[in-house]
Amino acid sequence: MLADRPGKLIESEIIQNLNPPCALSDVSWIKPGMSAWDNWWSGDVKMDMPTIKKYIDLASAQQWPYMLIDWQWYGEFNKLEADITKPAQQINMPEILAYAKAKNVKCWVWLYNTDVDRNNAFEKAFPLYQQWGLAGVKIDFMDRDDQQMVNWYRRIITAAAKYHLMVDFHGAFKPDGIIRTYPNMITREGVMGEEYSKFSNRVTPEHNTTLPFTRMLAGQMDYTPGGFLNVTKANFRQQIPTVVMNTRCAELSKFVIYESPFTVYCDAPENILGQPGADFLKAMPTVWDDTKVLAGYPGEYIAIAKQSGKNWYVGAMNNSTARSISLDLTFLPAGKYSITTWADASAADADPKKLVKTTRVINSQQALQVKMVSGGGFVAQITPVDSNK
Repeated sequence: MLADRPGKLIESEIIQNLNPPCALSDVSWIKPGMSAWDNWWSGDVKMDMPTIKKYIDLASAQQWPYMLIDWQWYGEFNKLEADITKPAQQINMPEILAYAKAKNVKCWVWLYNTDVDRNNAFEKAFPLYQQWGLAGVKIDFMDRDDQQMVNWYRRIITAAAKYHLMVDFHGAFKPDGIIRTYPNMITREGVMGEEYSKFSNRVTPEHNTTLPFTRMLAGQMDYTPGGFLNVTKANFRQQIPTVVMNTRCAELSKFVIYESPFTVYCDAPENILGQPGADFLKAMPTVWDDTKVLAGYPGEYIAIAKQSGKNWYVGAMNNSTARSISLDLTFLPAGKYSITTWADASAADADPKKLVKTTRVINSQQALQVKMVSGGGFVAQITPVDSNK
């Protein structure tokens, strides 16, 4: 890939476009969106009915279409006796699915790859999941990219498409643009994401501002953003519940900057609902009509604008050096716009959860002034003002 500035590499779709055209005759069932997730943020897995329903409630409250039921829903995994068609004793799957449907939420389920592969168990499980009304499967811990595994990915993707199931490969190698051919392969991990904050000090502001220029160039990445327990880099500790070493606004910016049509929100309902910034993530788009990289350099900062219908979303994220930047908005068609911004508060240096929300009217010729603290960020939603009103 070649460009005269780093941002042009992010805007490029060359890797995806080098793949064959879509092989599916009907893609109407492939619906991107945000998802709640019940797994690891609050400590260890809590595989019980009240916990699953709590996260379905979170998805419903935030107007997200999905909830991901993670490991142990079918009991012990990676065992000869593991059966991906039978929920664990404490899990009433019909009740869960009915509850979710009443809340206008669809479910995904987690699977260990050996349990999927053993005796071609997926051939029995996938049609059953379609009957249940599941939206997709998250398959984990492949941790290889040899030819046999690459071919296995293809088998799984094509089998899942047959039964209208989307696929999220976790514990995966980086993508290669196959989403163009099989768009039900909607995202995959292959990234040192938010999850590592639980057991590593390496998810730093510098790491987060490097990813858009490196791993994200290969395609969609299941980073699982959304840590609302924000602390300074100096105060970061590996602990339960997990904290993240950037500001709340930097965390919000990941939902604009990082590319993942199926975006899995990581935190617990009690940490987001009613908290500053939660409103930005309501009914949040996860696919975009256009992308403009406004500024940035690997490991320093990144500012991106993305279009969804008539609206534009701006996300900016900073490394550990406080900075002010000016963003050119002349990519917007001429006219007036209502802009709502969520910016680092002046006290965010000490308390990274603090932010300031403002709404005002601007025009496309005005530059957007953004000030970010160490590990800080900024987000905005820009909506055309109807001149007839």
